[in-house]
Amino acid sequence: MKIGDLDTPALVVDLDRLERNLDRVAAYAARHSLALRPHTKTHKTPEIARMQLDRGAVGLTVAKTTEAEPLLDAEPREILIAYPIWGEAKLRRTIELSRRVRVIVALDSRETADRLSEASAAAGSLIEILVEADVGMRRCGLPPGDGLVELAQHVEGLPGLRLRGVMFYPGHFWAETPEGPELLQRLNADVARIRKDFDAEGLPLEIVSGGSTPTLFHSHEISGMTEIRPGTYVFCDRMQVGAGVCGWEDCAATVLTTVVSTPEASRALIDGGSKSFSSDALPRSDEGGFGRILEAPTARFHSMNEEHGYLDLSNSGVRLRIGDRLRIIPNHVCVAVNMHEKMYAIRGDEVEAVWDVRGRGKLQ
Repeated sequence: MKIGDLDTPALVVDLDRLERNLDRVAAYAARHSLALRPHTKTHKTPEIARMQLDRGAVGLTVAKTTEAEPLLDAEPREILIAYPIWGEAKLRRTIELSRRVRVIVALDSRETADRLSEASAAAGSLIEILVEADVGMRRCGLPPGDGLVELAQHVEGLPGLRLRGVMFYPGHFWAETPEGPELLQRLNADVARIRKDFDAEGLPLEIVSGGSTPTLFHSHEISGMTEIRPGTYVFCDRMQVGAGVCGWEDCAATVLTTVVSTPEASRALIDGGSKSFSSDALPRSDEGGFGRILEAPTARFHSMNEEHGYLDLSNSGVRLRIGDRLRIIPNHVCVAVNMHEKMYAIRGDEVEAVWDVRGRGKLQ
């Protein structure tokens, strides 16, 4: 099957670019003795997870328990649920997962730890724990200091749980910005304090898990961090190009669309809208829009309805016709992937594989 045979809108993945991205990050992690535990929220497919594991990943990261279940087909040794577990249904799924794979859970409260301990001990299971530190994101996590140490001590005393270390997410900054070096220094100081505090109390610190795609290639500058959890690096997107992490030539995932209306020479409509793309705006930029059109980079994908994408061609020098096909790099590929049931893996013009996006809509 050729790419021209695909019905649209379709999520298309360039295998050459995907493999290059996977190889580059696996080599970086190995070179700097960092364990790689990629976040699978970006691709949500066992096939790509297996490609990551085959390149040396120590395990996989997910946000939700249901997101973890389809990834068991990739046969990981470990799965990190980088999200607090709360509620009976989630506890049951976590315990069931622990019977099939080593499960690590990140948490930031005694309440969450206590409920997980009760469920794990009652089932005769063992759940491993990373206590979560807030290093500036102001999302989940406790700031470095006494509260984080006290939570770790509490976890260490609970049945059914085993403390392995600390997790943090530096999602509040991009390294390749004017403020990036200073924020990297602060992060380094936070990690140093956490290590010092845990060492002073004799707490386990086998894992110090951090990293993000926008800080990915500066991870080796964080002394004492043992592993990284990037996700978006597999495909890259318009945001990551803006963050300085990659170039357009690294963007492996595009949404293939068809021009369905050209009411005027200066505008066109495509058959992909908010149900095919992420509606996330491009941060730290005045460019606006919802993606980069490969065939017309100076055209603006400026607006969306559910099934319509609006293109402004007035400054593009391009004249589109009904039936023309366009490949568009989305602003935020993780959200776009979650919109699609399948992804089409291509090499050149050939469709080599069709993968079900099995983690799509797995929100519990």
